[in-house]
This record gives sequence, C-alpha cells and structure tokens, in this order.
Amino acid sequence: MKLTFFGAAHAVTGSCHCLEVNGKKILIDCGLEQGKDEHDANALDFAPNYIDYVLVTHAHIDHSGRIPLLVKEGFNGRILTTSLTAQLLSVMLRDSAHIQEGDAQWHNQKGKRAGLPPVEPLYTLVDAEEAVHMLETVEYGWLFDLCDGVKVRFSDAGHLLGSSILEVWATEDGVTRKIVFSGDLGNQDQPIIRDPSLIDSADYVVMESTYGDRNHEPPKSYTGALANLIDEVFSRGGNIVIPSFAVGRTQELLYYLREIKRDGLVKSLPSFKVYVDSPLASEATKIYSGNLHGYLDEEAISVIQGGENLFTFPGLTLTQSTEESRALNEDRTPKIIISASGMCDAGRIRHHLKHNLWRPECAVVFVGYQGEGTLGRYLLEGARSVKLFGEDISVRAKIVNFKGLSSHADRDHLLQWIEHFSPRPQQVFVVHGDHEVTELFANDLNQRGIPAHAPLYEEVYDLSTNCMLAKGVVLEVKKTVGSAATPSSAYLRLQNVSHDLADLIGRSRGRPNKDLAKLADQIKQIMEKWE
Repeated sequence: MKLTFFGAAHAVTGSCHCLEVNGKKILIDCGLEQGKDEHDANALDFAPNYIDYVLVTHAHIDHSGRIPLLVKEGFNGRILTTSLTAQLLSVMLRDSAHIQEGDAQWHNQKGKRAGLPPVEPLYTLVDAEEAVHMLETVEYGWLFDLCDGVKVRFSDAGHLLGSSILEVWATEDGVTRKIVFSGDLGNQDQPIIRDPSLIDSADYVVMESTYGDRNHEPPKSYTGALANLIDEVFSRGGNIVIPSFAVGRTQELLYYLREIKRDGLVKSLPSFKVYVDSPLASEATKIYSGNLHGYLDEEAISVIQGGENLFTFPGLTLTQSTEESRALNEDRTPKIIISASGMCDAGRIRHHLKHNLWRPECAVVFVGYQGEGTLGRYLLEGARSVKLFGEDISVRAKIVNFKGLSSHADRDHLLQWIEHFSPRPQQVFVVHGDHEVTELFANDLNQRGIPAHAPLYEEVYDLSTNCMLAKGVVLEVKKTVGSAATPSSAYLRLQNVSHDLADLIGRSRGRPNKDLAKLADQIKQIMEKWE
C-alpha cells in the first residue's frame, strides 16, 4: 500500500498523487503545472496505461488539466468525479485544449521564421473531448466500492461548486488504512456554496496549504467594500478591470454585484455596466444557473426560492467574440470588466491590462491568489511597468488586492479543519503550497502534536508501516528568459528604485552644476561597485 507524490509537492499547482493498493493504481487529480511550478513541459512522470483509476477533486485546471494528456498517451481506465465537476470539466478541459493548440500555433509561427522545428500542443481538442466522454459521476455522501479492497466517498470541500474531499478506505494483506485527500478546502462563509465538510478520522491526510502561512483580511462587508471601490473609480471616470478565474470566482463576483445593484450601493453611476469578457466564464455561468440541488448554501437557496437569479442583473453583458472584447476598450464609459485568466498569464485580460494599466483613473482589482512567477503577482508586488504584446506599459492604475474574496481556507481555518480529526492522523502530508509555506505549515502541525511533513516530488510512502520508502527530489524553479514573470521581489525593489532615480534626475534640471556633478559622481561610483 503505497502513496507517491507526482505534483503539488512544495508547489501550488500540478496536483497529482498516486495510491497503489492490491496492484491497482489510483490517481488522485492530474493537474496542469503553471508558472514557476512547471517542469519538463508538463510531461507525465509515469506510464498512463499503468493507471487504473482517476479520482478528480474539482474542476480547476491545476487539479485536472493533464487528464486529456493522460488519455492521449494511452490511459483507458475510469475517471470519477461529482456530477457538477463533470459539467464544469466539459467546458474547462476543452478550453484548456484550445489554449494548448493556440500556444503551439503561436510558437510555430515564430519558430518557422527562426528556422526552428515545429512543436506539438500538449494535447488537442479531440483529446479533451475523449477525456470528457470518459467521465463517470457520483454524488456527495455515496460510499462505493472502487475496486478490490478500496472504498471511496466524496464530501463537499466548499471550494468550488462540485469540489470534493476524498475519503478512501484501502485494505491490503488484512491491513486497512483510511486516507483523506483534502483537495482544495474552501473559505468560510462564502456566498453560493457551503462550508467545507468536517471529517472525523483518518490514518493519513493529504492536505492543501495554499494559505498555510497567513489569514485572510475580509472587510466587514464584501458588498460594501466593493461598492465603495467602484464609486471611487467611477467618480474619476475610470474602468475597473478584474482578472478572475472563469469558474467559481467570476460567479461569486456576479453574486456580489447583483446585491450591489439591487441595493443601490453605487451612487456615482447606479446604472453601471458589467462585462464578463470570457467565453469560458460565460459557459460556466450557464452551468451555475442550472440544477444545483445538493450544492448550494442556505442563503443561495433562499435567493432562488424568492424568484431571483443568482448571477444576472440589469447592465450585465456576457461577451463572446473577439470583436466585442476589443470594443470594450474603445468605449470610454466607466465600466467593470471581468476577464480571465485570474493570474493574468493568458487570455483576454492581458489586452484589457494593456489598455487600462497606464490610466491613473482606472483600477485593477485582484480577487484571488496570485502564484509566484505570474504577471498578477508581479503587479501586486509593485511593478512600475510591464511588457504586454511586446510593448512597455506603465503601471499607473490603482492596484488593489481585495483579500476578502478568496475561495481557499486561510491558516486558521486549515488548522480548525485538521484539528477536528479524532484521533489525530498518523501522518499529514502537506502539499499544494509554495515551498516555504508547506514547510511552515507542516512545522505548525508538528508543534500541535499532529505528525506532519511536506513531501518532495516523487516521494514514495508506505502506508502500511507509516514509513518513507523513497525520498523525493527538489525540482528546479522554472526560469523564463525575458518574461515579466521572472523577477524576484528583491529585483522588483531594485527596479522600482531605478524608476525613482529617473524621476529624481528629471526633477534635477536647473539645479546648480556643482550639485549635479556631485550626484553624477555618486551614481557612477555605485554603478562601478556593482559591475
């Protein structure tokens, strides 16, 4: 009875763990590695036809995005998830395939001019559609036999509609162990969805730690804080651009904006327009507007019972075509633009940033986690300029981190969740967090008397004897030459100082020549010291 970690080990993305019981190999998630987590071009580290089952915790691409690759390379087993996750995957995996094909086409256009050999997409739309056709669905609370010696139950993780905690009972050679996979645990008191389920017991827990080093700082009123920000920007005649994950976060924003509109909280422009500029988000919103029985929290149920739609209101437009998307930046009327991707690394959001970042009357509002090495993190850390589509864009818009909106449990809620287990697990494997965070959170658990460690990539653990069979390896952090996603925080600080220096020089014109010569000599001395 073995557990191997093939992803999200000392990393936030690429969740992928393999449980081996009675010769059967069960993959828990098969996510795409993103940003600095990516290695080996997202290649699989095992033979796909070696895998018998895939259990999917939820639809986010960092947990599901390599399933089409698995199918492409020969997997012919069973893929199980909740019915709502399956609906979302039908949209998200096809969208991911479209991105893979588009990226390959773009690289080949550039590479052809440079005489480089063509590259193939990681997978195609055909691969994604085949994966979708293989999905089998279960519902929360069902206890079912997966295979000989293995029982499984999906419980609500409260992170995304359909997201799950997996409880697995594995029996081999007369020894039974219960393993719980947290998936991504949701924040408390989110709109629309329920709080994460509490699990009573387990021998082993594989636990996420995205926010394991900090707590959220929610405002007293989400709608009030968001309305105040909208009023502030609109009174200046600016736009609000919100990079948002198409599934989950966008619908949550629409829920809040519906309340803001209903209650008349924006005074400067009560009839303001909201544009969801993402075909994927539009498709996901249609799914969210369907049959959600068994998934909604009590507040959302009461809204529906009162005859309201959770995600529509006057002034909302779901754009589809690229022409509609471009037109948004030609219209000077203040508006809210919600667009993907959530970390600004791809998609239409980059066009909206190009047209709005340089405008001081505008605001860019981040409403979710920004991974290291992403353009979103770069902006949050104070970048003065960014390069978009080969053009240097000055960052003059207001950059806001709306911390109250998070679909992940924070440190205190993670601790509350794991401390509910009684008796305490034999071992907690801390995954799905930045390198420093996984180590810090594992140390927090150990100090509380809960045995824990942060496994490395390809670590193998014997669950029968509670011992490590093979140590994992430390992966190199991906470096992208010339990318805006490369700089460290220290480099960003240095870059900001260079902008301040340029401003100082610009303001120094007209000063006495003696002072200018002295300043020039001092700058030259510093430069010579560091050359």
